[in-house]
Amino acid sequence: MSETISSRGAAQWRPSISIVDHVVVDDEGRALTEPLREDIRLLGGILGDVVREHSGVDVFDLVENARIAAFRVRRSEIDRDELADMFVDLDETSAVPVIRAFSHFALLANLAEDIHRERRRAIHIHAGDPPQDSSLAATYQKLSDAGLGDDRVGAALADATVVPVITAHPTETRRRTVFEAQNRITELMRFRGRTQLTPEEDAEVLEGLRRQILTLWQTALIRLERLTISDEIRSGLRYYDASFFDVVPRINTAVRARLHEAYPDAGLGDQPMIRMGSWIGGDRDGNPYVTDEIVTEATTSAARTAVTHHLAELETLAQELSMSARLIGSSESLLALAETDSDDPGADEPFRVALRHVRARLAATAAHMFTPEALSADDRRLGDGKAAYDDAADLLADLDIIDAELRSNRDESIADDRLLRLREGVRTFGFHLSGLDMRQNSEMHEEVIGELLAWAGVHPDYASLDEDQRVAILSAELQARRPLTRPGARLSELATKELGIVTAGARAVEVFGPQAVPNYIISMCTSVSDMLEAMVLLKEAGLFDPNDGEPRCSVRVVPLFETIEDLQQGASTLQAMLELDFYRALVRSQQNIQEIMLGYSDSNKDGGYMAANWALYRAELDLVATAAENGIRLRLFHGRGGTVGRGGGPSYDAILAQPPGAVQGSLRITEQGEIIAAKYAEPVAARRNLETLLAATIESSLLDVEGLGDESESAYETMDELAALARSAYSELVHDTPGFVEYFTTSTPLSEIGALNIGSRPASRKQTEKISDLRAIPWVLSWTQSRVMLPGWYGTGSAFEQWIGDDTGRLETLRRYYAEWPFFQTVMSNMAQVLAKSDMGLAHRYAQLVPDETLRETVFGKIVDEHERTIAMYARITGTDDLLADNAALKRSVYNRFPYLEPLNLLQVELLRRFRAGEDTPLVRRGIQLTMNGLATALRNSG
Repeated sequence: MSETISSRGAAQWRPSISIVDHVVVDDEGRALTEPLREDIRLLGGILGDVVREHSGVDVFDLVENARIAAFRVRRSEIDRDELADMFVDLDETSAVPVIRAFSHFALLANLAEDIHRERRRAIHIHAGDPPQDSSLAATYQKLSDAGLGDDRVGAALADATVVPVITAHPTETRRRTVFEAQNRITELMRFRGRTQLTPEEDAEVLEGLRRQILTLWQTALIRLERLTISDEIRSGLRYYDASFFDVVPRINTAVRARLHEAYPDAGLGDQPMIRMGSWIGGDRDGNPYVTDEIVTEATTSAARTAVTHHLAELETLAQELSMSARLIGSSESLLALAETDSDDPGADEPFRVALRHVRARLAATAAHMFTPEALSADDRRLGDGKAAYDDAADLLADLDIIDAELRSNRDESIADDRLLRLREGVRTFGFHLSGLDMRQNSEMHEEVIGELLAWAGVHPDYASLDEDQRVAILSAELQARRPLTRPGARLSELATKELGIVTAGARAVEVFGPQAVPNYIISMCTSVSDMLEAMVLLKEAGLFDPNDGEPRCSVRVVPLFETIEDLQQGASTLQAMLELDFYRALVRSQQNIQEIMLGYSDSNKDGGYMAANWALYRAELDLVATAAENGIRLRLFHGRGGTVGRGGGPSYDAILAQPPGAVQGSLRITEQGEIIAAKYAEPVAARRNLETLLAATIESSLLDVEGLGDESESAYETMDELAALARSAYSELVHDTPGFVEYFTTSTPLSEIGALNIGSRPASRKQTEKISDLRAIPWVLSWTQSRVMLPGWYGTGSAFEQWIGDDTGRLETLRRYYAEWPFFQTVMSNMAQVLAKSDMGLAHRYAQLVPDETLRETVFGKIVDEHERTIAMYARITGTDDLLADNAALKRSVYNRFPYLEPLNLLQVELLRRFRAGEDTPLVRRGIQLTMNGLATALRNSG
């Protein structure tokens, strides 16, 4: 235990060193960020004026005094207690606007930082600097330098696909008004920064900013009622109009054109590389509110979003393509599409007529898919009596006719504008928009399948069987056509619900196409029987067909390996599955691709940061080898959260840090929470972040990015040892320290996450207090809010210290890995980011919420010791005390605006104290919710 704690006790603990001392900003760095600080001052000044005018001088003075004091705390001019004392006797009517002020500032500072990154990139481009890593331009240059042949590129990228999968998150609850206002502020700031304005124009922009910030101030940041899955569905869909409809088709078109030009004989097809996925409404693991009605709502809402977009684009396109037949020629195919001939006077504008017929057929398609009230009266009238399209491919074929006609008239520039985006949009989004994955926990499958087998008279006690017996029974069922149940069968509520959900998925596939529900994911998958149980459910819904020994299923069954043990056994589970002839035949029918999902969150919760990261890497190596031995293609689905404790961190670095052969042109990755808004809320950011995913996927598929050469096996053995040591240190705290669960639940806002109706999903899978049953999001979110950030670093310092000991050779080995191995670089860099965001001084305030003083001192002492040890070991290995030496953007955040988080944390602690003392009032509850939302916004990757 550190001297400061042991000598004075946790209650009197003060940090001996500030984390800012490990974030070095020199004069050059300050000069480069001066435009950023100017933007923050501008937006903060307008916000301050709005607060003063609409909430009063007293609130404004309190906010301003707290802001000044927070910066004085950072400069060690005053003690943190002096700032905290401002809030001890503060009534809730004043506390809430103070919290809102700092939360809004965090949101505005995020916008300013995003704009500054754009500004810096533009400066580099105009200066003629080489393209920056993570950009597609840099990737193309790397491929050219590598001298790759067309065959190699074709083999790696023939079926390339990158799928960001949008998932729900309890802290991403921003209302549409807030969402739209922040986008308008972004556009105004961009305009002001790029345009030489007259004084009058500048005043007009400033007034526009003031209107938007005033709107934000007078709009509730969070809803009073509990967030529902329907709310989450709507929130996820808003990103399509905001950015995806515009950006995804453009990128898909540009990447395909560039690769075709550079590698004309690679045999690359015309399928889009980027497709979209979603879990919102299909992920029922631990969420009892997902029902068959919710699955139907999710798939129908997505499809309606896609079809409505296509209808609107067709209408606009018809207005734009005004070419007259008197001035251009018209082919028979175009006239046929327009259902006219050259003698018809109405055919003078053949493109418009053809597009109106296409739109009428699409409106008829929509009438078949959706209820009448889902369509406008014009669309219902337009589609009346018209032939509906069978699928999106038929619509695309008609658009291809229009495209060919334009090109035959040498109108390529017109064809390559809106029509090209629409064709690519139809190719990408189809009639389904995005693929909804269904997910359930293996324990639920076991219970339901046991009931179905008993009802059908197959076996009375499935749960009593060993693994071999289970596999035998399930395999027999999957090779027989007869179902286990019939309509009207009297089953338990659970079985009825599960069958209803899978049946709803089958209906979505029938109506919107197989891409509407592409995957069925099995959480906590530990065995072959876990996979087969899910397949039996798919069979009951009609999605799996035994097909006389050549099984067919449009839905891929995807095992999710989550715990460290499951990751270690994942390859053997895959091997055992592939040894079942009927399953091997199924994989063959699914393009010979087996998808595996890797769980970053539960493996971290299970074994800690270092052990989880290495277990994932090792699992990928083993899975790649197993897939190669069996002649199948592996597609990995990375279940990453926004925060480092759940696999977060820069996506480009994370993908390049994958082991050789793990990417193979395909990548699926979850995106959630504040990360979605940060990446995809508007087109510029969305394009940059989607390009990053593509760039890393292409590089990982075609270039040697591991960099270990002949040293790989010894490096793997070293990491085996380090991971074991790290897991031991982590387990000693989390699993073996008496009272740790009590410390965790009382020193963080965990219980309030569930009690305050944050998010649609319960905080735990089961009603227990075991860490293993707690969902990963509240586990990480709680540590993040309290600024401990434990899942992102704990145990790593001890592992390094024990492994190195006094051996300078071992220290040099780790230094070499840091210099040469992307995996180790990424592990160290992400850990440093978390350490930079952590604050043991603030964590100490949360520790005071623990009633048991002995428990408080014991656990907090261990945390502080390990925190200091980890920072020291980071410095020894990397050779720098600057935790953010390789992350200029985060360095700006930590240095320039992290002091603004101080009041939010201190007010959260104060309100938690009152809430737990019995002050359960609406304002106290709302204040806690607002602090959680504000901190999540400010930290940008909270859970």
